[in-house]
Amino acid sequence: MVEDTGSPYAPHTESETAAMLDAVGADTEADLFDIPPSVQFDGDVGIDPASEQAVTREMTTLLERNDDLVEFLGRGHYDHFVPSLVDHLADRQEFLTSYTQYQPEIAQGFLQALFEYQSLLVELTGLGVANCSMYDAATALGEAATLADRVRSTTGATVLVPAHLRAGKRRVLENYVDGPGLSIDSYPMDDGAVDIDALADRMDDDVLLVYAENPTVRGVIEESLSAIGDLTDDHDALFCLGSDPVALSVLETPASVGADVVIGEAGTLGLGTAYGMGLGLFVTREDFLRQVPGRLVGASTDATERRAYTLTLQTREQHIRRERATSNICTNQAWLALRAAIHASLLGPQGLVDTATDCIELARETADRIDSISGIRAPVHDRHHFREFVAHTDQPAPALATEAATEGYAVHAVDEHLLQVCVTETNETAVDGLVAALSGVA
Repeated sequence: MVEDTGSPYAPHTESETAAMLDAVGADTEADLFDIPPSVQFDGDVGIDPASEQAVTREMTTLLERNDDLVEFLGRGHYDHFVPSLVDHLADRQEFLTSYTQYQPEIAQGFLQALFEYQSLLVELTGLGVANCSMYDAATALGEAATLADRVRSTTGATVLVPAHLRAGKRRVLENYVDGPGLSIDSYPMDDGAVDIDALADRMDDDVLLVYAENPTVRGVIEESLSAIGDLTDDHDALFCLGSDPVALSVLETPASVGADVVIGEAGTLGLGTAYGMGLGLFVTREDFLRQVPGRLVGASTDATERRAYTLTLQTREQHIRRERATSNICTNQAWLALRAAIHASLLGPQGLVDTATDCIELARETADRIDSISGIRAPVHDRHHFREFVAHTDQPAPALATEAATEGYAVHAVDEHLLQVCVTETNETAVDGLVAALSGVA
């Protein structure tokens, strides 16, 4: 008679469970957890069972309570039109049901798509190695800091970031650098871009990594990237640049300005407004190949000389090296990378450039129109912009943002007298309404 193994996902017999509990000195499995009574499950979720039709009706009623706003929001999260073909291809079962492609013999198609995604990032950045496993731009920045700590040949423990760095991204970075004992410091900005003189004054041998963004969180196109690259090179620090695939199609190639690592949100392709879901890009120089976190897809040939793909350098990961792993990135963003690769392939090189060009022209045209409103000056920064810009308001910006929301338009209130507006091809048809709403409340 075969003893009952219980759960098919944790196939331990009762005798095996008892032996393990005895080894750790516990009477029951519950003794292994210390859960406060206030959050313990009491066996009742408090939701009455209902039919599918009733649940659908209830959820529809609930969702209709959401505000129906046209979003002109950006600051690191951008909405671009995603062709329906992306959904149709990415929703095929062989993609949806494939988690991590550890068995290359049955995942060649998916692995090839990921290899193409990596190749796209390599071409856009000019750097040699890209992966497809970062959660978002914030975790990619954290991984860049810990990579710098592993590879830098001299001492140094300070990560320099822009004063305008988005608060959420900085908090994630703080979590990452706490373990290795690194510190974070800010350098000043000048008219929305890097203050090169102030950065030069701050540079010393303790600087491990300098992070800059292009475009910046305020939409400004950074003009001093080569100078930043020279400063980091002079002090044996690494240069990390934040950007995204759409912007990279028209802006300076990171490799040409001395960037060692490029991070950012690759979800500008394939995702649209995902409300929390992200796809972080991570690209670096080939010198750091064995220090790259997350998954890498490599290309080789099989026994019959046919091109073949496989996950490579897995010995860096914690399922093999445990506490000595390169990083703690362990999930798989492959399906999102697949969507980005499909979207990029549909656009093609010229389509990417056209989308990026629209981001420049729409920001300029919208800023000009808002600048004509009495009581608002736009843009605040006398520079070129990409997708978004900051406007100064004579009246309190939070109040204006609230009033604009009552008219159906969402904008960021950056501080007491600064509004930020982001325009892409998905909301450009609503610019007339936004201008009218701001005119009415400004």
